[in-house]
Amino acid sequence: MNQAGDAQKPSYRGWRGIRAAFATPSALTMALLGFGSGLPFLLIASQTLSTRLRDVGLQLGQIGLISLASFFYLLKFVWAPLIDRSALPLLGRLGRRRSWLLAAQVLVAVSLFALGSMRPELGVAGLVGWVLVGSFAGATQDSVVDAYRIEIAPERAQAALAATYILGYRIALIVAGAGALYLAQLESWTLSYFCMAALMLVPIVTTLLSPEPARPQATVVRRIDFLGAFWQPIVSFFTTNGWKLALGLLLFVGLFKFPDQVIGVMAGPFYLDSGFTKADIATVSKLFGIWMSILGAFGGGLAIAAFGFRRMLLVAALAVALSNLAFLLMAHNPGHLWAFYAALSADNVAQGFAGTVLVAFMSSLTDRNFTATQYGLLVSLANLPGKFAGGVSGYLVEATSYSAFFTLSALTVVPTLGLLAWLWRRIKEPVSRTAGSAHAHDRPAHP
Repeated sequence: MNQAGDAQKPSYRGWRGIRAAFATPSALTMALLGFGSGLPFLLIASQTLSTRLRDVGLQLGQIGLISLASFFYLLKFVWAPLIDRSALPLLGRLGRRRSWLLAAQVLVAVSLFALGSMRPELGVAGLVGWVLVGSFAGATQDSVVDAYRIEIAPERAQAALAATYILGYRIALIVAGAGALYLAQLESWTLSYFCMAALMLVPIVTTLLSPEPARPQATVVRRIDFLGAFWQPIVSFFTTNGWKLALGLLLFVGLFKFPDQVIGVMAGPFYLDSGFTKADIATVSKLFGIWMSILGAFGGGLAIAAFGFRRMLLVAALAVALSNLAFLLMAHNPGHLWAFYAALSADNVAQGFAGTVLVAFMSSLTDRNFTATQYGLLVSLANLPGKFAGGVSGYLVEATSYSAFFTLSALTVVPTLGLLAWLWRRIKEPVSRTAGSAHAHDRPAHP
């Protein structure tokens, strides 16, 4: 596996490791870039969009199928080699990372504005088209931000930067979830989407003011032709890990958050069908719930810094699956706010914790010569199975019930646990240099 350091270098655990990890620079930049990544997701590929479609009268089956239009979020690794290879034409003076980032952020803003102009109750063709554009731009933005985070700081700091990135991401989910729903309740969906488009100015300004990370020396020296930019990152991953371990790692990443992702598309419709208003959903799911996920995210960052990967991967996988059963409280107590708060507390703490653990783990597997491509492949695999299952989830609910759906989703953790047992002795823990030498490799990235 792709690890920084070796067994001879000291590994800090406990509170000393936590302090060293969270002392790294770049926290503010990653929080603001995380805000930019999180803002479009609910509006284009998840619950806010599905809630909007249900609110104007679309059927669950239609909503599930429309969610597949955001599939670019699953395929970001396909064009990531171009992002790794060179700067975007016309914006090359910004650098390899920032040129792509700025273009993607501007396109996200345009797509959100266009989606605000749509009337899905009169026809969904235009809406689907702009969801495609927005998901492509959002996926590109995510790829560049992930590469930027990995390249701007050493491996020992990745869990901490993942936590600050997720803080910004989750705050954006509050805005794009609770904020968008409040605006839709008080005014209209059109105004809601227009305001979200305007908020993309925050990450755009951050990109313009942030420094460009240095390219790894090996990338500068070794010339990679156009076709090689696509196949070399894949060959490198399999060469580094061996084909058997590489396949096991890819499959494990793909299944890790499946129990959570398979219910994602149906969450918004489930809340409405349980008797809650858009304002209730905004308050509990998009405001209270997101703060719970932020708590879980920082808990994951602290746990990784203190205890390493292996045990926390097990805890996170179990938490994600078991938290789905909390939705049975809502299913059997429709309209009761206490059940809503209880279910969302369990779900979002588990999601936040598992998200940080998975981000840090995937970052440790990445060769910095192919950051965007390899990490993009891992992220796509982490979302691909659940995305396709989410596309047909509406039909499954209609054929059974919400209670059966949530129970079945929790049971999907079994293959993940089996893979983790096989990988257990093969997963290497991150090794840190001393605090002084580690800071020497930090590149500040404050806007």
